[in-house]
Parts: sequence; C-alpha cells; structure tokens
Amino acid sequence: MRNFNKIIYLVLLLGLFSCSKDYFEVNRPSGTADLDQLRINDLLAPVIYHTVEGQYSAELTYGNYVQNFVGQGGTAAGETTAAGLWTRIYLYALPNIEVIKDKAAESGATHYGAIADILKAINIGIATDSWDFIPLSQASQGDNNLFPDFDSQEQAYNTLFSLLDGAIEALEAPDNSVINIGSEDLIYGGDTEQWLRAAYTLKARYQLHLVNKGVVSPNEVLTTIENGFTSNDDDFQMFYDDRTINPRYSQEILARNTGNFHNLLASQIVSTMNGDYYPFQSDALEIDPRLPVFGSIDNNEDTEWKGYVSGGGGLAPDGTPANVEFADGGYYTRVDAPIMIISYAEAQFIKAEAEFLANGGTATSVGTTEAGYQAYLEGIRASMAKYGVDGSDYINDPAVDVGADNLMLHHIMKEKYIHNFLNPETFVDFRRYDFSDEVFTGLTIREEEDSSGDYAGEWFRRATYPSTEINRNGDVVQQYQETPVTPVWWDAD
Repeated sequence: MRNFNKIIYLVLLLGLFSCSKDYFEVNRPSGTADLDQLRINDLLAPVIYHTVEGQYSAELTYGNYVQNFVGQGGTAAGETTAAGLWTRIYLYALPNIEVIKDKAAESGATHYGAIADILKAINIGIATDSWDFIPLSQASQGDNNLFPDFDSQEQAYNTLFSLLDGAIEALEAPDNSVINIGSEDLIYGGDTEQWLRAAYTLKARYQLHLVNKGVVSPNEVLTTIENGFTSNDDDFQMFYDDRTINPRYSQEILARNTGNFHNLLASQIVSTMNGDYYPFQSDALEIDPRLPVFGSIDNNEDTEWKGYVSGGGGLAPDGTPANVEFADGGYYTRVDAPIMIISYAEAQFIKAEAEFLANGGTATSVGTTEAGYQAYLEGIRASMAKYGVDGSDYINDPAVDVGADNLMLHHIMKEKYIHNFLNPETFVDFRRYDFSDEVFTGLTIREEEDSSGDYAGEWFRRATYPSTEINRNGDVVQQYQETPVTPVWWDAD
C-alpha cells in the first residue's frame, strides 16, 4: 500500500483548483488552502488517483465493447460520451499536473517534473484514443481560456512522445533538488528507476499504436521496449484498501449482492479461455487457470463455463443460459484490488507483436523470430505469475506452445487480450486490427436486436464529446464531433 487513505482529503481539496467557478457555479469553502500553501508533495497522490480512476471509468464502456463483460441480462453497450473519463482528465488530472510542473520548475525538482510529464502523457493518450481531437495546447488555462480549441490526434501523439522523451532524459540524469518523492507516489513509492522503465514501456505502447498507420516502424518499438519493464515488480498499478474500496468490487460484487445493476462475463473472453476457441490438447487442462481468477460459475450444478453473448439476452453461444459472473475475491474484484494501467506482461506482448511485424508478419501469416516467440512465452509466464496461478500445464500445451515457426498474430493477441482483462488498452487493440476475427478468434459483433439503433451492425470506435463540453464550448466542439463509428486518426486508412 502507498498510504492510500492519506490522499482522500487532498483528492477532494484539489478538485477545487481544477476548474473555474464558472464551470461548477459553486462557492469555495472557507477552510480550503491556496495553491501556494500546498507543497509539491501534496499534489502527486491526487493526480495519480484521478489518472487511475479515469482508466476505470473508460473501461466501464470499453470493456463491454471488447466483450470482456456484458451488462446485466447480457446487454451490449451503446454509444458513449465517456463523461467520467473527461471529468477525471480535464477537471482533476491535467490542471493539477500543470501545478506540479510549475512547482517542480521553481524548485528544480526534475524527477518530480518527469513523473508529472509521464502522468500527463497517460491522460493525453487515453483522451485522444477516446475522442481523437482533444483540448490540449489551449487546455488547463482556466479563466484565461474558457473556450479552448482542439488539437488533432497526430498533434496529441507528438506531444505525448515529447513528454515521455523529456521525462526519460530527466530521469536518466541526477536530480539535485532537495525534494524527495515518497509515499505520495501511489505507484512506485518514489523509485525513479521504475518510473524510467514505465516511461519507456508507455512510449513503446503508443509507438505500437502507430505502426499500422505507417508512422512508426516495428523496429522502433523494439528499440524502445528494450529499456522498459524487467519484471512484474514494475507493473504500473494502484492498489485500494478496505477503507477506500476498489470501484470494481463495488460495481460488480457489492451491487450484485444487493440486487443492483452489475456486469457479467462475456462469451468472447470466456470462450477464449474455456477451450472453445482454442481447444486444449492435454488432458490436464479443461480451462485456462486464469479464468477462475476473473470469474465464477453462478450455478453450483453447472460444470461448463459459458459466457454471455453480447446483446444475446442472457444466452451463451450454444443457445443455453450463460452462467459466468465476476468472481467474488477475484484479482480485480476484491476490496483491495489494484487497477492496472500497464504491466510487464503487456510489455512482453508488445515485443512479441513488434517482432512478428518486423519479420513481415500479417494477420494471416505464420512464423516469427525466436526473440519474438520467447517474448510471447515470457508474457504468458508473467501473466500466470501475476494472477497467482500455476501455468505450467497451460504453457506446455501444444495449443499454446506452438513453436516460433507456427506462431500467428492471433496467438499473441489472444494472450494479450486475456492478460489485459479490464484494461482499456484492449479497445485500442481491437480497433488497430479492425475487430478482425482472424486476429481475435471467434469475435462477432453484438447481437443487433440489443444494439444501438442507428449503429446496428457497426463497431463503436470512439466516444462522442460529453454534453458538459458541448454546452460550455459547443461552437468549438461542433467542428470536431464525429459519429461513434468513425475511426480515429491512427485507425483510419
């Protein structure tokens, strides 16, 4: 734990500095502090908190889009504004990041400034991957600019790469200030070497987004990832505790136990893990050992794991009632569970994919380099270790251990999909490969009778802008608003 409870007062307090009074139209409480009364150390924990919570907010819809889960009764999600993500980024994270950066510059705290830049890059990344055009160069100016223009996704990526490169340069050099990073760092507890590896790993993730666009080469990704995470100890995640409970535990377990709306596991993730899409060849395996870490069967009499068809009214792919719900006490659905942004296992799958593409690989080609194959296997091993299961039989099964000469893209993306359960990065992966069932085995679009009317038969590819931004900055927003099925820049041909 990173002294999580100490941040709660500051989370509430710093929200007051994140937006103008014209936005909320509320009075400022008399007992709050001015920014110049706050130390730089007071600001980091709330920024991390809102950054991580933004990822969770996005996944509430994106996880349905990529069929990690469905809504209660098997419902498929319609178009989204991702308003909760917008609020976390633009009212709480980015404005306070700018304050950290200013205070870091004043005190010469170069490592603090680097961490702020990494967090800013994360927020810019998920924002532009969600909405394409976003407020950026004119954002976070408060009363000085209440109607910011939007920057293109290409500009946003240039900015986040610049931020990450600057952070890398700063973290590779000494910090001669007297500012120490400690327990307010809810991710690494002040370990700047881990922040450095995180910066490289995040850069490789964003570079990979642009490979199919032709902007970045696979070899550039490979160069970057070599400096990235080295073990599961580097995973970028924030843990909760029994006083500040994980929001997924609240949404999926407490809500279910009290008869309120909750989600259920989709057939895509379950069928990828129960042997349906990838039949196991060993008698020692019936399911992927990670499946019980994610979900559980809700009927004690059932023995077969059957996920819910997206929009299928509660049915499994075979037409019988589905039965898999979120596991009470699962890795991501316990009281003190973490929310993960990026991990060592994902870094290995990034390397595996980049090696495959650098070797001339396509969606249907066969074979990769030995280095790529070993990265694929190491990603699986790391995933099994992270989720606390014995993966030896799984990794040794011929359906998984196919050999470098037989590896296909769908093997890599299958393992990345499973490992990144409940991570909004999967929505990027699905779009990068155009929701292909050759890359994501078995994938079918949501059932049309339960899909959103105007977009039946089409995959959702972005969020639309929240009503709060339209109401406040509508003249600008209308220049950039697209349909929710329109590809973002890196996704377009």
